[in-house]
Amino acid sequence: MQRILWGRATSSNVMKAVWALDELGLPYDRRDVGGKFGQTDTPAYRAMNPTGLVPTLQEDDFTLWESNAICRYLCAAHAPESSLWPQAPQARARVDRWMDAQQTVLNRPMSVVFWGLVRTPADKRDPAAIAQAVADTAKAYALIGAELTRHAFIAGDTLTLADIPWGVHVHRWFTMDFDRPEVPGLRAWYDRLLTRPAYRAHVARPLE
Repeated sequence: MQRILWGRATSSNVMKAVWALDELGLPYDRRDVGGKFGQTDTPAYRAMNPTGLVPTLQEDDFTLWESNAICRYLCAAHAPESSLWPQAPQARARVDRWMDAQQTVLNRPMSVVFWGLVRTPADKRDPAAIAQAVADTAKAYALIGAELTRHAFIAGDTLTLADIPWGVHVHRWFTMDFDRPEVPGLRAWYDRLLTRPAYRAHVARPLE
């Protein structure tokens, strides 16, 4: 099987997929597209992924887009016994809800903070918008903070797919230069993620 992951390494959504691939020990070839690399508006790429976003997973003649869907598929297709995505329906549902909650409650304010502080020149930033986004992001992290005061990872005592969507952003949260509100349990969880080779290799990288 030829497995290709299309997407630049600096994309948080690509980070989700490569982190999952490495945790599962699945070989793959990542190819840079998107951002400064372009190519996502080409007919060939749009034929694989009509959204024109990254990542896109290609396994022989099968293609899949949307980062959370890719993570779930990898577990279902190639590691059905993995604890990353437990088989018991209620345990799996707890993982799924936290995966999806990252997109609904964290993604918007965290994107404002990241783009405002990392990808916007200092003289063009909107301090008020960034400050509000920091507060909103802290509220989102407080949701998993409550879970992390009870167990080591978001959905229990072992790493699951629930940790991946949130984990790709928490490195940025602790790396950017601003006064961040304290969220109980969050830093200890981040430190646990840093002990994982796949996280250090693909997520805990310089911000750009």
